[in-house]
Amino acid sequence: MIVLLAQLVLLAVQVKNNQDVRLIRVWAVTAITPLARVLEGVRANTIGLAGEYWELWNVRSVNKQLQAELDKTKLENHYLREELATAKRAEAMAAFVQRNPSKTIGARIIGAGAGASSKVVFIDRGSTSGVMRGMAVITPDGIVGKVTSAYPTGSMVVMITDPTFACGVISNKTRIHATAKGQGNNQLLVDYIQNEQTVEVGEVFYTSGDDRIFPKGLPVGTVRVAKPGKLFKEVYIAPTAFDKGLEEVLVVLEGVHQQLPEWNLQTGEGPMAKPLPPPEGSGDAVPVPASPTPATAPASTSSEGVGPTTDADRLLNRYKELGAEQGVTFGAGGKIPNFNAPKTPKPAPEKN
Repeated sequence: MIVLLAQLVLLAVQVKNNQDVRLIRVWAVTAITPLARVLEGVRANTIGLAGEYWELWNVRSVNKQLQAELDKTKLENHYLREELATAKRAEAMAAFVQRNPSKTIGARIIGAGAGASSKVVFIDRGSTSGVMRGMAVITPDGIVGKVTSAYPTGSMVVMITDPTFACGVISNKTRIHATAKGQGNNQLLVDYIQNEQTVEVGEVFYTSGDDRIFPKGLPVGTVRVAKPGKLFKEVYIAPTAFDKGLEEVLVVLEGVHQQLPEWNLQTGEGPMAKPLPPPEGSGDAVPVPASPTPATAPASTSSEGVGPTTDADRLLNRYKELGAEQGVTFGAGGKIPNFNAPKTPKPAPEKN
């Protein structure tokens, strides 16, 4: 048998097929090719999976690097925004110092009170910089508070929202004087305003200079609530100095009073006077001037032979007529006329 197989191999080595290939080579290739295909598949899949894993590992490393660069860019962007905001505040503060007649010194807030409801901050300017107790602390947007303690290198400032704080204020629209008091929150109570007086939401209160701390003309707050109260009107204002946060402030070393801006200066319209009602008994309407400003209002009085033009003139004429009807001479003493008595109607003029 072995001899027979050997004889067949020898014949195959010598025999060629139709394509001139020895038979022994055909048998060898046919036997080895499937095994080689399997080995190649295993190799390709193994090495490919390892390569893909390595690529994913590199992608993960690149992703971490990009995320770190993105975080760094965000921090730089935030830092640049803070620098830009600081530059804008410094520019606004420098412009405010130039146009404000009061002598001021800039300071930076370096700390706050320890209590949760504390309304006290510390600034980096003290007695060596000329800061003294009782000086006003402001920003271009409004008043902040006053210095309660001055140390050589720093000062303590109590803010206007503190419950113990109070200052004199005046409305730029109606010129109502009142006292602004801190409430421990983000609002101030404007006290001692009579219920009969008019205060509207959106109206701005300024310092009046009555407290001898803040010079007149600095913004304090905008009216958020105005309603009648038991004894006085309940008016609450939102401080304007805290709208943009507090980082830099100005300490007023020497205050100078200023004029109050017009209440509707932003719209460019001045206060409008109400048209006068027609005089009693005349039946003729008083012409309303095109620009009803006090400077163009008629200044004539009844003593000049012209009809009354104001409520005071009409009231004076009514008292004179009542005195004449009741036989009372004003300024001579004696009988006091009854000012509540009905006035005798004048006879109608005869028609020609």
